[in-house]
Amino acid sequence: MTPMKKIKDEIRKEFSARRDALPEADRIEKSEKICSIAKELVSFRHAEVILLYSPIKSEIDVLPIAEYALSKGKAIAFPRCNTEDRTMKFHFVTSLDQLKEGAYGIKEPTEDAPVYDPLEEKRVAVCYVPGLTFDVYGYRLGYGKGYYDKFMHIFNGCSIGIIHSDFIVKSLPKGKYDCHCDVLLTEKGAKCIKVEKSASRF
Repeated sequence: MTPMKKIKDEIRKEFSARRDALPEADRIEKSEKICSIAKELVSFRHAEVILLYSPIKSEIDVLPIAEYALSKGKAIAFPRCNTEDRTMKFHFVTSLDQLKEGAYGIKEPTEDAPVYDPLEEKRVAVCYVPGLTFDVYGYRLGYGKGYYDKFMHIFNGCSIGIIHSDFIVKSLPKGKYDCHCDVLLTEKGAKCIKVEKSASRF
């Protein structure tokens, strides 16, 4: 195990425990506030495609954004994980009922659902990105599998990190493949990210 991985794993363990320890009522309230703010963002209003995630365990629930997006005639898509090469593809659905339990116990579209191709898609897209913690520069720590970092390297739309406000730290250790989000969205509001030199990878 490399020194960076050891540090990242320690941070993951800390924030995973902190998130799991949040009272359910608190998690629900914050999730509702985040979804309410998301619906009012310019990035959401202008987007034609909404890329979301299916929450597991104590993750922030963004499914109300999916329901609202569908009511506004927007296309929505969720990821399917390929555990062999640790990549994921987003597939379109027209109803949350089309999501079935898949890799890691996460609900995902079926394999035959239409695929969102970030390299060919011309419509404006927004991707909501989960994380255990983010830093002020938009960099994140997830579960350590690298799925989102690989996808974000080829995604040209707006990426929005979803996180509780008190789970944002000053700085996180960064590797050469780590990507940052364009916006951080918390129950207190949204903040556009400007990556400074001090946020460079080490």
